[in-house]
Amino acid sequence: MTPTTRSKTPAPEICPATPEADLVAAARPGPEDARREAAVRELVRRLNPRLFRVARGIVESDAEAEEVVQEAYLAAFGKIDQFRGEAAFATWITRIAINAARMQQRRAHAQESYDTVAEERADPANVLSFPRVGSEQPETALGRAQMRALMERAVTALPSDMRLPFLLHEVEGVPVRQIAADLSLNPITVKTRLFRARRRLRASLEAELRGGFDTVFPFEGARCAGMTERVVNALRETGKL
Repeated sequence: MTPTTRSKTPAPEICPATPEADLVAAARPGPEDARREAAVRELVRRLNPRLFRVARGIVESDAEAEEVVQEAYLAAFGKIDQFRGEAAFATWITRIAINAARMQQRRAHAQESYDTVAEERADPANVLSFPRVGSEQPETALGRAQMRALMERAVTALPSDMRLPFLLHEVEGVPVRQIAADLSLNPITVKTRLFRARRRLRASLEAELRGGFDTVFPFEGARCAGMTERVVNALRETGKL
């Protein structure tokens, strides 16, 4: 009897529906370089909004936040073999981004202590004034941009110890216990900071903020694609992709 030849099961394609675990497995060093790059690109695309908001919850400008996010990606993909899957990859890289943002904040404060030149502080109204891409009418787009600017001013004005938990919980939907674990805080402390953040925002914006937090600090379109390209190119230059 002629033995049957068992065909090799093809690797699943990388697409927006691919589970995170499959993407992480494909992103590890291996012979399929093209598939690995595709997996890295999809992970970056998915994680950009959360990581940017996490970074922006700690540092004081969008430019610093982008630097932090890129640094977090390079660190994570550069040592992806150390990821053991004990938590979700998104949780693991979020912690890396938090640490990178805190380091950036400490460096910025150290620089300020030596800086003797008084510079005008950036107007919070100009933070992240990137309109959403879509087919909205000009009036609708203008109204959305104005509302987002109003919310971003209020969120930017929050102290960083309130801003980060607020963005994680209200925008990204991260549970209080997960935030507490990521920030090494007591869950009660997180709840207290969320309560205080909401109270400050209500006092600042009252009813205008209801139901609109999903527009705060967006990271999509050309900015998202640009971050993907920078991460992939940097990984190539360092021989990690």
